Amino acid sequence: MRPDPDLTTTVGSVTFPNPVLTASGTAGYGAELGAYVDLATLGAVVVKSLSPEPWHGNAAPRVHETVAGMLNSVGLQNGGVEAWLEEHLPALRRAGARVVASIWGFTVEDYARAAQMLSAAGPEVVAVEVNLSCPNLGGGSHLFAHSAGETAEVMAATEVCGKPRWAKLSPNVTDIVAIAGAALDAGAEALTLVNTVMGMALTAEGGRPSLGAGGGGLSGPAMHPVAVRAVYQCRAAFGSIGIVGVGGVARAVDAIELLRAGANAVQVGTATFADPRAPARVLAEMRRWCETSGISHLADVIGVAHV
Repeated sequence: MRPDPDLTTTVGSVTFPNPVLTASGTAGYGAELGAYVDLATLGAVVVKSLSPEPWHGNAAPRVHETVAGMLNSVGLQNGGVEAWLEEHLPALRRAGARVVASIWGFTVEDYARAAQMLSAAGPEVVAVEVNLSCPNLGGGSHLFAHSAGETAEVMAATEVCGKPRWAKLSPNVTDIVAIAGAALDAGAEALTLVNTVMGMALTAEGGRPSLGAGGGGLSGPAMHPVAVRAVYQCRAAFGSIGIVGVGGVARAVDAIELLRAGANAVQVGTATFADPRAPARVLAEMRRWCETSGISHLADVIGVAHV
Protein backbone atom coordinates (compact mmCIF):
# COMPACT_ATOMS: atom_id res chain seq x y z
CA MET A 1 0.00 0.00 0.00
CA ARG A 2 1.42 3.36 -1.02
CA PRO A 3 2.03 5.70 1.98
CA ASP A 4 0.15 8.98 2.17
CA PRO A 5 1.89 11.80 0.30
CA ASP A 6 4.02 14.13 2.41
CA LEU A 7 2.47 17.59 2.00
CA THR A 8 4.86 19.32 4.40
CA THR A 9 6.18 22.65 3.17
CA THR A 10 8.35 25.47 4.47
CA VAL A 11 7.84 29.21 3.98
CA GLY A 12 10.96 31.01 5.10
CA SER A 13 11.74 29.63 8.55
CA VAL A 14 8.21 28.33 9.21
CA THR A 15 7.22 24.73 8.47
CA PHE A 16 3.59 23.86 7.76
CA PRO A 17 1.99 20.39 7.62
CA ASN A 18 0.50 21.28 4.23
CA PRO A 19 0.54 24.25 1.84
CA VAL A 20 -3.13 25.34 2.02
CA LEU A 21 -3.77 28.57 3.92
CA THR A 22 -6.72 30.92 4.04
CA ALA A 23 -6.32 34.37 2.49
CA SER A 24 -6.46 37.57 4.51
CA GLY A 25 -9.76 39.40 4.34
CA THR A 26 -11.79 36.40 3.22
CA ALA A 27 -12.14 34.44 6.45
CA GLY A 28 -12.83 37.24 8.93
CA TYR A 29 -10.78 37.16 12.11
CA GLY A 30 -9.99 33.51 11.52
CA ALA A 31 -12.32 31.42 13.66
CA GLU A 32 -15.44 32.06 11.56
CA LEU A 33 -14.58 29.19 9.21
CA GLY A 34 -14.35 26.83 12.16
CA ALA A 35 -17.99 25.92 11.69
CA TYR A 36 -17.15 24.42 8.30
CA VAL A 37 -13.48 23.41 8.47
CA ASP A 38 -11.26 21.87 11.13
CA LEU A 39 -8.85 24.80 11.28
CA ALA A 40 -6.08 22.65 12.75
CA THR A 41 -5.97 20.61 9.53
CA LEU A 42 -5.09 23.62 7.36
CA GLY A 43 -1.54 24.83 6.87
CA ALA A 44 -2.49 28.06 8.61
CA VAL A 45 -5.27 30.59 9.05
CA VAL A 46 -4.41 34.07 7.77
CA VAL A 47 -6.63 36.64 9.47
CA LYS A 48 -8.04 39.87 8.04
CA SER A 49 -5.61 42.78 8.10
CA LEU A 50 -5.37 44.47 11.48
CA SER A 51 -4.54 48.12 12.15
CA PRO A 52 -3.26 49.55 15.45
CA GLU A 53 -6.62 51.24 16.05
CA PRO A 54 -10.15 50.21 14.98
CA TRP A 55 -11.08 51.29 11.45
CA HIS A 56 -14.60 51.60 10.02
CA GLY A 57 -13.79 50.80 6.38
CA ASN A 58 -15.59 52.03 3.26
CA ALA A 59 -19.19 52.91 2.53
CA ALA A 60 -21.59 50.24 1.26
CA PRO A 61 -22.02 48.54 -1.16
CA ARG A 62 -18.70 46.82 -0.56
CA VAL A 63 -18.84 43.70 -2.73
CA HIS A 64 -19.82 43.21 -6.37
CA GLU A 65 -19.81 39.90 -8.25
CA THR A 66 -18.12 39.89 -11.66
CA VAL A 67 -18.15 37.33 -14.49
CA ALA A 68 -14.96 35.67 -13.27
CA GLY A 69 -14.52 36.89 -9.74
CA MET A 70 -15.43 39.60 -7.28
CA LEU A 71 -14.78 43.29 -6.70
CA ASN A 72 -14.49 44.41 -3.11
CA SER A 73 -14.00 47.73 -1.36
CA VAL A 74 -14.45 46.69 2.26
CA GLY A 75 -11.73 49.17 3.09
CA LEU A 76 -9.88 47.04 5.63
CA GLN A 77 -12.51 47.39 8.35
CA ASN A 78 -11.31 45.84 11.60
CA GLY A 79 -11.46 46.24 15.35
CA GLY A 80 -7.73 46.76 15.83
CA VAL A 81 -4.89 44.52 16.98
CA GLU A 82 -5.69 44.76 20.69
CA ALA A 83 -9.30 43.66 20.24
CA TRP A 84 -8.22 40.77 18.01
CA LEU A 85 -5.68 39.56 20.57
CA GLU A 86 -8.26 39.64 23.35
CA GLU A 87 -11.46 38.60 21.58
CA HIS A 88 -10.53 36.43 18.59
CA LEU A 89 -7.09 34.86 18.98
CA PRO A 90 -8.20 32.65 21.93
CA ALA A 91 -10.74 30.86 19.70
CA LEU A 92 -8.03 30.10 17.14
CA ARG A 93 -5.78 28.86 19.92
CA ARG A 94 -8.51 26.52 21.17
CA ALA A 95 -9.04 25.23 17.62
CA GLY A 96 -5.36 24.31 17.37
CA ALA A 97 -4.83 26.56 14.35
CA ARG A 98 -1.52 27.90 13.18
CA VAL A 99 -2.07 31.62 12.67
CA VAL A 100 -0.58 34.23 10.36
CA ALA A 101 -1.57 37.73 11.48
CA SER A 102 -1.90 40.39 8.78
CA ILE A 103 -1.24 44.06 9.56
CA TRP A 104 -1.73 47.35 7.74
CA GLY A 105 -1.56 51.09 8.29
CA PHE A 106 -1.84 54.51 6.71
CA THR A 107 1.68 55.48 7.81
CA VAL A 108 4.96 53.73 8.57
CA GLU A 109 4.32 54.51 12.23
CA ASP A 110 0.96 52.70 12.04
CA TYR A 111 2.68 49.56 10.79
CA ALA A 112 5.31 49.79 13.51
CA ARG A 113 2.64 50.14 16.21
CA ALA A 114 0.63 47.19 14.89
CA ALA A 115 3.78 45.07 14.73
CA GLN A 116 4.78 46.05 18.27
CA MET A 117 1.34 45.08 19.56
CA LEU A 118 1.63 41.66 17.92
CA SER A 119 4.89 40.98 19.73
CA ALA A 120 2.68 39.97 22.67
CA ALA A 121 0.99 37.21 20.66
CA GLY A 122 1.71 33.62 21.58
CA PRO A 123 3.55 30.93 19.59
CA GLU A 124 0.39 30.02 17.66
CA VAL A 125 1.02 33.20 15.64
CA VAL A 126 3.77 31.78 13.48
CA ALA A 127 4.26 34.73 11.12
CA VAL A 128 3.12 38.26 10.35
CA GLU A 129 1.96 39.16 6.85
CA VAL A 130 2.64 42.83 6.17
CA ASN A 131 -0.09 44.06 3.82
CA LEU A 132 1.70 46.74 1.82
CA SER A 133 -1.19 47.37 -0.58
CA CYS A 134 -2.56 50.22 1.53
CA PRO A 135 -2.74 53.97 0.86
CA ASN A 136 0.25 55.92 2.15
CA LEU A 137 -1.25 59.00 3.74
CA GLY A 138 2.15 60.05 4.98
CA GLY A 139 3.79 60.16 1.57
CA GLY A 140 0.88 60.58 -0.85
CA SER A 141 -2.21 58.75 -2.04
CA HIS A 142 -0.32 55.89 -3.75
CA LEU A 143 0.17 52.51 -2.11
CA PHE A 144 3.25 51.56 -0.11
CA ALA A 145 3.68 48.53 -2.38
CA HIS A 146 4.02 50.82 -5.40
CA SER A 147 7.34 52.17 -4.13
CA ALA A 148 10.46 50.12 -3.48
CA GLY A 149 11.72 52.66 -0.97
CA GLU A 150 8.50 52.85 1.02
CA THR A 151 8.11 49.08 0.94
CA ALA A 152 11.57 48.77 2.48
CA GLU A 153 10.77 51.41 5.09
CA VAL A 154 7.64 49.57 6.25
CA MET A 155 9.35 46.20 6.34
CA ALA A 156 12.19 47.58 8.46
CA ALA A 157 9.72 49.22 10.84
CA THR A 158 7.80 45.98 11.43
CA GLU A 159 10.81 44.05 12.71
CA VAL A 160 9.62 44.88 16.23
CA CYS A 161 6.97 42.13 16.01
CA GLY A 162 9.74 39.60 16.66
CA LYS A 163 8.18 37.09 14.25
CA PRO A 164 8.90 36.06 10.64
CA ARG A 165 7.45 38.64 8.24
CA TRP A 166 5.90 38.13 4.82
CA ALA A 167 5.52 41.06 2.44
CA LYS A 168 2.14 41.02 0.69
CA LEU A 169 2.62 42.85 -2.60
CA SER A 170 0.40 44.51 -5.17
CA PRO A 171 0.26 43.37 -8.82
CA ASN A 172 -0.55 46.94 -9.88
CA VAL A 173 3.09 47.80 -10.63
CA THR A 174 5.32 47.71 -13.69
CA ASP A 175 8.12 45.74 -12.00
CA ILE A 176 7.08 43.56 -9.08
CA VAL A 177 10.56 42.02 -8.88
CA ALA A 178 12.06 45.38 -7.92
CA ILE A 179 9.48 45.88 -5.16
CA ALA A 180 9.97 42.32 -3.94
CA GLY A 181 13.73 42.79 -3.82
CA ALA A 182 13.34 45.87 -1.65
CA ALA A 183 11.08 43.97 0.75
CA LEU A 184 13.51 41.07 1.04
CA ASP A 185 16.49 43.36 1.56
CA ALA A 186 14.60 45.08 4.38
CA GLY A 187 13.92 41.88 6.29
CA ALA A 188 10.98 40.09 4.69
CA GLU A 189 11.38 36.35 5.06
CA ALA A 190 8.83 35.60 2.37
CA LEU A 191 6.59 37.18 -0.26
CA THR A 192 2.82 36.85 -0.54
CA LEU A 193 1.97 37.19 -4.24
CA VAL A 194 -0.39 38.87 -4.94
CA ASN A 195 -3.07 41.22 -3.67
CA THR A 196 -6.01 42.28 -5.83
CA VAL A 197 -5.95 44.08 -9.18
CA MET A 198 -7.66 47.46 -9.23
CA GLY A 199 -11.01 47.46 -11.04
CA MET A 200 -14.44 49.03 -11.29
CA ALA A 201 -17.99 48.11 -12.28
CA LEU A 202 -20.94 50.33 -13.17
CA THR A 203 -24.61 49.69 -12.52
CA ALA A 204 -26.69 48.58 -15.50
CA GLU A 205 -29.50 50.94 -14.56
CA GLY A 206 -27.83 54.31 -14.14
CA GLY A 207 -24.22 53.74 -15.08
CA ARG A 208 -22.97 54.70 -11.63
CA PRO A 209 -20.19 52.91 -9.69
CA SER A 210 -21.48 49.67 -8.21
CA LEU A 211 -19.31 50.01 -5.10
CA GLY A 212 -19.72 52.67 -2.48
CA ALA A 213 -16.08 53.72 -2.71
CA GLY A 214 -16.13 53.82 -6.52
CA GLY A 215 -13.51 51.26 -7.50
CA GLY A 216 -12.30 48.17 -5.72
CA GLY A 217 -10.00 45.18 -5.85
CA LEU A 218 -10.62 42.33 -8.28
CA SER A 219 -10.10 38.82 -6.92
CA GLY A 220 -11.11 35.30 -7.94
CA PRO A 221 -10.43 33.20 -11.07
CA ALA A 222 -9.72 36.24 -13.25
CA MET A 223 -6.73 36.98 -11.01
CA HIS A 224 -5.12 33.56 -11.25
CA PRO A 225 -2.83 34.09 -14.28
CA VAL A 226 -1.63 37.38 -12.76
CA ALA A 227 -0.61 35.56 -9.59
CA VAL A 228 1.09 32.74 -11.50
CA ARG A 229 3.21 35.24 -13.42
CA ALA A 230 4.22 37.15 -10.28
CA VAL A 231 5.20 33.94 -8.48
CA TYR A 232 7.15 32.69 -11.49
CA GLN A 233 9.03 35.99 -11.91
CA CYS A 234 9.99 36.25 -8.24
CA ARG A 235 11.06 32.62 -7.98
CA ALA A 236 13.27 33.10 -11.03
CA ALA A 237 14.74 36.30 -9.59
CA PHE A 238 15.32 35.28 -5.97
CA GLY A 239 15.91 31.55 -5.93
CA SER A 240 15.01 29.79 -2.69
CA ILE A 241 13.19 32.55 -0.77
CA GLY A 242 9.74 31.78 0.62
CA ILE A 243 6.75 32.52 -1.62
CA VAL A 244 3.03 32.22 -0.89
CA GLY A 245 0.86 32.28 -4.00
CA VAL A 246 -2.62 33.78 -3.84
CA GLY A 247 -5.13 34.54 -6.57
CA GLY A 248 -8.02 32.49 -7.92
CA VAL A 249 -7.28 29.24 -6.06
CA ALA A 250 -10.56 27.32 -6.10
CA ARG A 251 -9.35 23.83 -7.10
CA ALA A 252 -6.29 21.69 -6.56
CA VAL A 253 -5.20 22.32 -10.15
CA ASP A 254 -5.02 26.05 -9.37
CA ALA A 255 -2.89 25.42 -6.31
CA ILE A 256 -0.61 23.01 -8.15
CA GLU A 257 -0.03 25.58 -10.91
CA LEU A 258 1.14 28.15 -8.36
CA LEU A 259 3.38 25.56 -6.70
CA ARG A 260 4.91 24.63 -10.03
CA ALA A 261 5.53 28.32 -10.70
CA GLY A 262 7.51 28.48 -7.48
CA ALA A 263 5.15 29.00 -4.54
CA ASN A 264 5.86 27.11 -1.32
CA ALA A 265 2.26 27.50 -0.17
CA VAL A 266 -1.03 28.91 -1.46
CA GLN A 267 -3.92 30.86 0.00
CA VAL A 268 -7.60 30.18 -0.71
CA GLY A 269 -9.68 33.34 -0.52
CA THR A 270 -12.55 34.38 -2.78
CA ALA A 271 -13.63 30.74 -3.25
CA THR A 272 -14.72 30.66 0.41
CA PHE A 273 -17.52 33.18 -0.32
CA ALA A 274 -19.25 30.59 -2.49
CA ASP A 275 -18.09 27.58 -0.47
CA PRO A 276 -16.76 28.13 3.07
CA ARG A 277 -15.32 24.61 2.93
CA ALA A 278 -13.13 25.52 -0.05
CA PRO A 279 -9.77 25.46 1.79
CA ALA A 280 -10.41 21.94 3.11
CA ARG A 281 -11.72 20.80 -0.27
CA VAL A 282 -8.66 22.13 -2.10
CA LEU A 283 -6.42 20.35 0.40
CA ALA A 284 -8.29 17.05 -0.06
CA GLU A 285 -8.14 17.39 -3.84
CA MET A 286 -4.43 18.11 -3.66
CA ARG A 287 -3.82 15.00 -1.60
CA ARG A 288 -5.75 12.89 -4.15
CA TRP A 289 -3.85 14.53 -7.01
CA CYS A 290 -0.53 13.59 -5.43
CA GLU A 291 -1.71 10.01 -4.93
CA THR A 292 -2.94 9.56 -8.51
CA SER A 293 0.13 11.32 -9.94
CA GLY A 294 2.58 9.21 -7.95
CA ILE A 295 3.89 12.22 -6.03
CA SER A 296 5.16 11.12 -2.62
CA HIS A 297 6.60 14.49 -1.56
CA LEU A 298 4.90 17.77 -2.45
CA ALA A 299 8.30 19.44 -2.38
CA ASP A 300 9.04 17.67 -5.67
CA VAL A 301 6.34 19.80 -7.34
CA ILE A 302 7.52 23.20 -6.14
CA GLY A 303 9.26 25.23 -8.82
CA VAL A 304 9.29 22.54 -11.52
CA ALA A 305 8.47 25.20 -14.12
CA HIS A 306 12.02 26.48 -13.64
CA VAL A 307 13.76 23.13 -14.17
